[in-house]
Amino acid sequence: MSQPGRQYLSAQEVLPKMHAESGFFLSRTPAQILVLAMTGGTFVTLGALFSILLSNGVSAAGPQILLQGLGFSVGFFMVILSRAALFTEANVLLPASALQRTPMGLPAVAIRFWVLAWLGNMLGAFVAGAVISFAQVYPESVTELLAITVGKKMAYLTDGGTALDWGRIVVSGMLGNGLIGMAAFFAIMANTLVGKYVPIFLVVSLFVAGNLQHSPANMGYFSLSMAHGGGPGWVDAFLWNVIPAGIGNILGGSLLVVLPFWFAFQHRMK
Repeated sequence: MSQPGRQYLSAQEVLPKMHAESGFFLSRTPAQILVLAMTGGTFVTLGALFSILLSNGVSAAGPQILLQGLGFSVGFFMVILSRAALFTEANVLLPASALQRTPMGLPAVAIRFWVLAWLGNMLGAFVAGAVISFAQVYPESVTELLAITVGKKMAYLTDGGTALDWGRIVVSGMLGNGLIGMAAFFAIMANTLVGKYVPIFLVVSLFVAGNLQHSPANMGYFSLSMAHGGGPGWVDAFLWNVIPAGIGNILGGSLLVVLPFWFAFQHRMK
């Protein structure tokens, strides 16, 4: 009788798998990367919409946050399964590849991918928000909950809008990409669909509950809100969330996920 296959990889096997996964993205043409990134931005925006629709009408804070985590995790799961490009996922895949002695041509190719992934995610989220607003009319309670969620994302500006507050967004973005990076880590570790989704749901729910900053996800919420006539305006959204959160996302993927595991397991990867 044949033995059942392994349901998950060991932790020290994940970084080499990340290295292989980054090779898939780095071998795409710029046009292909942009399309995959726009698809990723669309999926994340759909996850943001689902998080609002699921939690609408739930007054208890705990269940409401749990439902928001469930809704948003669907968008991230769609990205993982489809191999769409997500800026925050690239923040763990590319450093993992670089630390495993990828050829010297990586920096230029990696920068190109990072830039195109970020731009594509932003564009995909913007288009998705506009199309959803045109196609659907939701109850006022939905737009109110969306406004509350966006208000949490912009709390750093309303709390003071100082250089210290801007730095706090960067740190929150680091923590956010630390969790999203671990969701990608666990998804690569698992060999079954259920095994991939369960840790994604748990980690993303923690991310949502902590109101941590995630550049593409926040762009999804902003796009939905501003397409429905609300939101802070694009200048404030980018200056006081999307840009500093993106900087923190880059740092968090490298410093909080890839470097610790590479340092701990590099002797096993050799």
